[in-house]
Amino acid sequence: MAEAAATALTSNRVNRRLAFVRWVRRTHGWFGLWGALLGLMAGTSGIWLNHRSVMKLELPDQQQSSTQIPLPDPRPETANAMAAWLQGVLKADRPANNIRVERSRPVPWAERGGPERSGSERSGPERSGEGRPAMQPERWTFAFGGPNKVMQVEYWVGNRSASVRTTQNGFIATLTNLHKGTTMPAPWILLIDTLAGAMIFLSISGTILWWETHRRRLAGIVIFGISVIVTAALAMSPLQW
Repeated sequence: MAEAAATALTSNRVNRRLAFVRWVRRTHGWFGLWGALLGLMAGTSGIWLNHRSVMKLELPDQQQSSTQIPLPDPRPETANAMAAWLQGVLKADRPANNIRVERSRPVPWAERGGPERSGSERSGPERSGEGRPAMQPERWTFAFGGPNKVMQVEYWVGNRSASVRTTQNGFIATLTNLHKGTTMPAPWILLIDTLAGAMIFLSISGTILWWETHRRRLAGIVIFGISVIVTAALAMSPLQW
């Protein structure tokens, strides 16, 4: 009787373990399917981004152009008003992705103390006619477009025109912008977050599947430990302490 009970208990444990492994394997497959297309895109662009600084890889089929556009009279008084006007002039299909306002401040050479002046002039920061430090005007920057075409606008408050730099991206450059989320809306950022979450789950579930389906665990632990040490060493070697 006791032997039968022990056998039944062991059988139940084995069945629960098999059910758990089947569930992990099935869920692992669904998460992998969900991230397959996005993973292919992120992997292709990730290889390019990873090697572009060391190997000096340039993005192919990328064309840039610059132009000046005159402002209307009267000029827009706020950055938001300027963004709305620029959207119509540039024929952008959606509002500006990014608006930045850099406040007026002393010119950089005035902050550094300025060059020394000979003769009776005293060395010191450049000053206006009223004796105040020369001020740099307020600067507005805007970004329009999407991953395949980016329009960046720079305007110094008080000028009669704004400079526009347009970048036409090829296939690889578009992929890298999708990877980085450049000019992309919030829904796309959240979609990429689901890919990141899927990768975290796949890492955990893959480890569980390996642990439950392999007997030679010591060899796997050694390989895992070596990979952790090598990765940490390579990551920490260029750090400045």
